[in-house]
Formats: sequence, structure tokens, C-alpha cells
Amino acid sequence: MKPFYDLPQRERDELVATIQHDIFNELKTGQHKKTIAYFSDADTYIRKSAYLGVGRIYFAHKTLQTKVIQLLDELLPYDDFKVRQTVINAAGEIGKSDFKVVQHFFDTGLLDEHHSPRNAVIGSIKKMGEVNPKPVLAWAKKYLHHEDKEIRREICHGIELRGRKHPLDILPLLQELQFDKTARVRNTLVHVLGQIAYKKGCLQIVVEHLKTWDNKQLVADALEEIIDVHHRYRNFSALTQEEARKYIKLNYNI
Repeated sequence: MKPFYDLPQRERDELVATIQHDIFNELKTGQHKKTIAYFSDADTYIRKSAYLGVGRIYFAHKTLQTKVIQLLDELLPYDDFKVRQTVINAAGEIGKSDFKVVQHFFDTGLLDEHHSPRNAVIGSIKKMGEVNPKPVLAWAKKYLHHEDKEIRREICHGIELRGRKHPLDILPLLQELQFDKTARVRNTLVHVLGQIAYKKGCLQIVVEHLKTWDNKQLVADALEEIIDVHHRYRNFSALTQEEARKYIKLNYNI
């Protein structure tokens, strides 16, 4: 089969419909041969079509919801990391509206030995947190001081997207990481602070909150990152770099 995006639009649409139809039928029969093939496909977009299809089926067919969760539970320990990654992404689609039922997939995925399922956790936190923030951020908070530095870093990265429009939702969580001694966590924290500060109205909120932080060196580094972000993303930022620099100079004494 040609790669997904080498196919004409009509054939892509037909393939997506076929994937969802096959998964739907196998959920009813309890046989998952085709589903596993889609979940493990080398083509990222085939796997994406599969996990999006699972999400659509879950919400469109309430009588199959238990079977969907059973399917994902069955495949979560699968040897192929691509299957585990697709399971996490499917759980992320469900968690955008129904987080509690899929929370355990992210507890497990955070500890996966392969980076791809762990990255799927980050991506899922982003998409779930953007539209279903309360339970997702409450769950994320539990991992901010986990003994594994990579888990702390992944949680920090995962909550970023919610912060781009609603920085106050995540700033208290980020503040808990201000004295983290691991460079990768610290660098991610500084990066995220930059990412949530350049949209309209966000710089003011971030700067005001940073005044309450105790780690002044980290705050100084974050403010430098924020100024730099306003240049790197100058086509998307609400203020110019110079305007951001002047605002910070007037409102925060480094």
C-alpha cells in the first residue's frame, strides 16, 4: 500500500472509513486482528486514523464503550511499542471528554520503557488538558515531584498547551518545579514559561505570577526566554520583542 499521504484525497477518505469500519466490526466480534494491524502499522497516519476512529466509536456507540476500554487494556502491554503508543493516543481521544475512565493508561504510559508511548502521553496531556483541564491537571499535579526526572519533565511539557490560552491554570503547577535540580526539567520549565507568555494578554499574567516565585535566578532565565520567544515567534506574538522587553523592565526588577 502507498503511504497514506501519497494517496488521492478520495482514497484517503475511503481508507479512513474502512479502518473505522473494521475496528467497529471487530469490537463487536471480539476479534482484533485487523485492529492490531492498524495499531502497529509503520505509517503514522494509519495509526492516527485508527486511534481517531476508536475515539469516534467510543462516543458514537455507548453500548461499545466497555469493549473499547477492554480492547485498549488488552493491547496496552503489547510487545510492539507502536501498538502501545496508539493505545495511549486512543485513550487521549476519550480523555478529552471522559478522563477518569482512561486515567490508568497514562499512569502506565508514563513508565513505558520506550520513548514513543511516553511521548504519546505528553501529546495526550496537551490535547486533553486544552479542553478538559480540571481532571487532567489534577492528575498531572500528582507527578510534579515524582522521583523520575523524565516523568517530571514530561508532565511539565504536557501541561504547556493549556497554558498558552489560560496561563493561570498551569502557573501554580509550574511554580512547584522552580527548585528542581535536574537540568532537563529546569530547561523544560523555562521553555514552557516562554511558550505561555507570547499570546495576547498572557505576558502580563505570567510576569505578575513570576513575582511570587522564590527562585530569582530561574525567573531571570525565564524572562530572558520570554523576550527571546517574542522574537522567534514574532509573526504570532501579541507584542514585539522590544515591547515585551520594555514591559518586563517596567514591571519586574531582575
